[in-house]
Amino acid sequence: MADGRTDTLNFNVGVLGHVDSGKTSLARALSSTASTAAFDKNPQSRERGITLDLGFSSFTVALPDHLRDSEGRRPYDSLQFTLVDCPGHASLIRTIIGGAQIIDLMMLVVDVVKGVQTQTAECLLIGELTCPRMVVVLNKTDLLPANKRQSAVERMTKRLHKTLENTRFKDCPVIAVAAKPGGPEAPDTEEPQGVSELMELLKNQTYLPRRDPTGDLLMAVDHCFSIRGQGTVMTGTILQGSLAINDTVEIPALKVSKKVKSIQMFRKPVSGAMQGDRVGVCVTQFDPKLLERGMVCTPGSLRTIHAAVVSARKISYFKGSLSTRAKFHITMGHETVMARVTFFGLPEPPLDTPDLRPCSLEGAFALDREYLYQEDYVTAPGESGSGPDPDQWALLEFERPVTCPLLCLVIGSKLDADIHANACRLAFQGRLLLGFEDKGYAESDLPGLLIYKTKHRQGQVERVTDDYTVIGRNLFKKETNLQIFMGLKVTLSTGETGVIEGGFGQSGKFKVRVKEGLRPETKQLLSSSSKKKGKGGGKDGAAKEEESKADTQPVSIHLDFKRYVFDPHKKMVQL
Repeated sequence: MADGRTDTLNFNVGVLGHVDSGKTSLARALSSTASTAAFDKNPQSRERGITLDLGFSSFTVALPDHLRDSEGRRPYDSLQFTLVDCPGHASLIRTIIGGAQIIDLMMLVVDVVKGVQTQTAECLLIGELTCPRMVVVLNKTDLLPANKRQSAVERMTKRLHKTLENTRFKDCPVIAVAAKPGGPEAPDTEEPQGVSELMELLKNQTYLPRRDPTGDLLMAVDHCFSIRGQGTVMTGTILQGSLAINDTVEIPALKVSKKVKSIQMFRKPVSGAMQGDRVGVCVTQFDPKLLERGMVCTPGSLRTIHAAVVSARKISYFKGSLSTRAKFHITMGHETVMARVTFFGLPEPPLDTPDLRPCSLEGAFALDREYLYQEDYVTAPGESGSGPDPDQWALLEFERPVTCPLLCLVIGSKLDADIHANACRLAFQGRLLLGFEDKGYAESDLPGLLIYKTKHRQGQVERVTDDYTVIGRNLFKKETNLQIFMGLKVTLSTGETGVIEGGFGQSGKFKVRVKEGLRPETKQLLSSSSKKKGKGGGKDGAAKEEESKADTQPVSIHLDFKRYVFDPHKKMVQL
């Protein structure tokens, strides 16, 4: 090719599933070439027999006919499947989330004997959020008795289709294999069963992913090592943009820029690579221990943020509560970090006005709009909650800074929940809409985020002083600074509106000026109420009278206002 890239289409297949479902054995059976990160390279992973990090391997086939263009021409000479072997161990779900964002097709591996397990379901959810297509592989068919194998596979296939019928993967293909007959300890002389059929199925499921070489480079790095005399090699997948030899790239986490010395795609030197390609990039020397995983980008194109606004949608299988001030594990890009969450949404439009609220969460958010503070995420109204949830967003305040691109996928999880419990830990998902780079964002940026709480206070009219003035009580505490409430509008339960003019005495009482004057019926009501109280006898009578005032006073005073959550001056605002 003219740009120096390979003439091979790279197609990323994510191999996800519950721990011990046989994902790594399946990837090994399919693959012919292993990359530097392939097949449980991690020593801890080999000891425990599970994949602890994203493993990558590949195999290359002729380009299927259905990928030719309308005139029968082949846009590429060959098709390379890059298998992303994601860990299935429950505590490592954050690694799966990082891997799922770089795949074109999901291969969900299910132990045919055990069926869908907790992590299988979580992997399915991640696939729904990140991937357009899926193939289900029923593995370990060799463990089924030969005379019952076919019926057992058919039962499990039917059960899986039932599970998937309300997902985007409805009617996805299901295939049965035995990737490693006899189990991990069995000799390699045993031939895998059904793998060639699986390979054909994968070829039939391929499509031409949208690959765009324009724009800033963004590469997800999953492995880093040094080669003496040459430099440091970073392996990963290009998420956007393109890369060429002699380009300068930035490693934001280390705050350094490095020059690209060479590029390889599965051990074959190339002069350039683009979105969707899996590459090894050799740059000028730095300590590889500083960057086992992270992002590489065009210099200056990524920002490191301390807080963010994201769109928010609850994941329906999550049974816990989504509460403001709670902490969640937030996965963005290849990072997972704890964050405190504040949920907010749009106020309901008045009943007599049309609802013109946008239907796109990403398009609806704007800094010049006002939002209503929420104590909890709000689910769909009604008993069944079958409709869509109202539009809402979340402010995330991170425990440590995060480097990631705008509009990247965000997943909130409760990864500290019991890993053995049969419960979904993925809580909500959305997109990054706004990032705050200033470490002092609480003072510099948050006041511009117009999230408000509505406040309502109720007191009583104690007595009338003239046709335009009443004295009220029980709206404020004795120690309240009434100066900040002066000028605020109040409404009497009889319909009049007035303005708080100031305090009256030292007990929290206050004076209200009614500009239009009290209605005759209001004065009559207050006058007759005053007569009914009786004079009372001695101190006990006075005390009882005081105690019963709230019950006997017929006219109440209502104060409504809103206060912006991040306003440093805590000002009260009325319409």
